[in-house]
Amino acid sequence: MAEDLIIRHTISSLGDADISLHLTHLLCLEGSAVIKFNTRDFSIEKGGCCIIRATQLIEGWKASDDFQCVIVYADPQFIEKATPRSNYGIRGSLSLFNTPVFQLNEEEFERCKADYDHIEKCLSNPQHRFFEEVKLNAMQALILDFFDFHARLNDKEDDIQTPSAQLMWRFISMLERGDYRQNREVSYYASELCVVPKYLSEICKHVSGESANYWINRFTILDISRLLRDKQLDFVEIADLFNFSSVSYFTRYVQRYLGESPSEYRG
Repeated sequence: MAEDLIIRHTISSLGDADISLHLTHLLCLEGSAVIKFNTRDFSIEKGGCCIIRATQLIEGWKASDDFQCVIVYADPQFIEKATPRSNYGIRGSLSLFNTPVFQLNEEEFERCKADYDHIEKCLSNPQHRFFEEVKLNAMQALILDFFDFHARLNDKEDDIQTPSAQLMWRFISMLERGDYRQNREVSYYASELCVVPKYLSEICKHVSGESANYWINRFTILDISRLLRDKQLDFVEIADLFNFSSVSYFTRYVQRYLGESPSEYRG
């Protein structure tokens, strides 16, 4: 079982299975990289931050030879404890969902690096009698600085009302925990969120620019594509994992969203 707060120093750790559900907070120290997230390429260079909650939507990356970074991975429940009860947290998270990379100025970069150094120092001393509280406070300091950095870059008033943002984020959280493996109908999510399907779809479109169906299928097909690359799993096993009624139905789904059959995709 992965720890709730982890620091690593290589971008290749983005694919590590033990932290696939952790939130990613990457700070670029040198060089540059391109991270593909939710079908789009995002460039990051020295002084840039990349914050990704839905790591399932990371599709790959390419880094320069001199690329250096430090990454804090945090368990969602740990982040929930560390995040101040602020409406900005919801608005900022939704904004980062669409644009996960932002550039810091020189002062912010030094402040952010100091936050990372402090977290690493705290993690190096698990014998501290108040280790859990120390970790929590160190992460909260980083989160508050991220709020500050991101607010500077997005200083205009957000026109998305907080209830809408909350509903959208609760929906995304259900997808992050993997509900799409068993449920791919908008009606299921609407029922769980105590709204009607049409309203959920309208909110998703207004807040994110995409429909509820888009997000359900986006999470699903990225998960399937990863499993298809694992040749130890046969198609029957994958179809069962996603509650498809038959392998033929699974094949049609993959063909529709990946543009080729499971056999062709696997190569």
